[in-house]
Amino acid sequence: MSIRDTSAQDQVLQKPRRQPPRWLVPAVIGALVLIGILWVLASWLSGGQSFDAERLRIAAVTQGDLVRDISADGKVIAANSPTLYAIAAGTVAMKVVAGDAVKKGEELAVIDSPELRNKLMQEQATLASLEAEASRAHLDAQIAQLNARKALDQAQIDSAAAQRNLSRAQRGYDGGAVSLVELEKARDDVKKTDLGLDAAQKDFKLQLQGTELDARNKQLLAQRQSDVVDEAQRQVNALTVRAPFDGQVGQVQVPQGTSVTANGAVLSVVDLSKFEVEIKVPESFAHDLGIGMPAQLTTGAGEPYPGEISAVSPEVVNGEVTARIRFSKAQPPGLRQSQRLSARILMDTRHNVLKVERGPFVEQSGGRYAYVVDGNSAVRRPVRLGASSLSEIEVLDGLKPGERVVVSGSDLFGDAERVKVH
Repeated sequence: MSIRDTSAQDQVLQKPRRQPPRWLVPAVIGALVLIGILWVLASWLSGGQSFDAERLRIAAVTQGDLVRDISADGKVIAANSPTLYAIAAGTVAMKVVAGDAVKKGEELAVIDSPELRNKLMQEQATLASLEAEASRAHLDAQIAQLNARKALDQAQIDSAAAQRNLSRAQRGYDGGAVSLVELEKARDDVKKTDLGLDAAQKDFKLQLQGTELDARNKQLLAQRQSDVVDEAQRQVNALTVRAPFDGQVGQVQVPQGTSVTANGAVLSVVDLSKFEVEIKVPESFAHDLGIGMPAQLTTGAGEPYPGEISAVSPEVVNGEVTARIRFSKAQPPGLRQSQRLSARILMDTRHNVLKVERGPFVEQSGGRYAYVVDGNSAVRRPVRLGASSLSEIEVLDGLKPGERVVVSGSDLFGDAERVKVH
């Protein structure tokens, strides 16, 4: 007989797991917090703020030639496209329509102005009257001169006769045949005829001058009226509107058979042989533009044509200045009004200068500061900028070749002295 033990009731127990110390979890959490604080502190020391580099545009400072140029889109306009006006009020009879090709001197329109034509006839009548008066004054001058000449000749004859009588009286007195009284009378007659001759000579000169002045005055009045008639005739001739050059009729301002006021627009004529390109330039470049500055015009086919600036507007509209470029040589064939062309104006070239890509940072703070990338930080640094083109700007001071500058996106930094870039 065996005695049962308790082995049937025994169970195998696993070795109990070792529990971590209670201080470990708080220590780990504290370490993580400390690491976070240190990371934030390091970020604060390296830059007050952090920005994604993908949101920025960074360019390197280089050394080389800076070509100052301006690129703009322009439209073709006629260099010579005058509008013709009516010289007087009247009814218009159009001889052409818009788009017609015309030759120089060809009739474009005729204005019927009875008032102007009547004025011409009145002035012509006045001229005829003044010309008749001038002719009469010339004839009166000739008559007066003849009468003065006749009186002078008579005075000369009387003087000669008195001299002969005095000679006879003197011989008779010497021979005892003539008394002293008769001799003295002969002498008085000579003196009297001499006075008459002198007066006749002066009268002849005065008559000559007076009649010439009167005739000249009448002639000048007739000449003045002749000029008035010529002007009236010119105005009447201008009632027929003619083409000033070979070209094409542009816009017709007055319908057929309607009335037009004095100095009212009738139509325009476009010179198709001379075109210019009108462009709009930013105000910041306007002071650099000058008449005669070289340019390059490019058509839609990509073929370049040389040109030069012919005019720059003195007015700024919406921050832009209007300029005109004319072709220096032959212009492209087949140009049309308002056709689009690309223009590039070459202002000057600066050799071997420090330069960097142009960006919005130029306008920020007046271009006095730039953010220079140093490792993972961007530091605000004072700079001095010079001449600029559309794509690059000259660096005068504050930067060195090879340094990298935030050219776009620095407006996000505010006025921070240092920011972190990652």
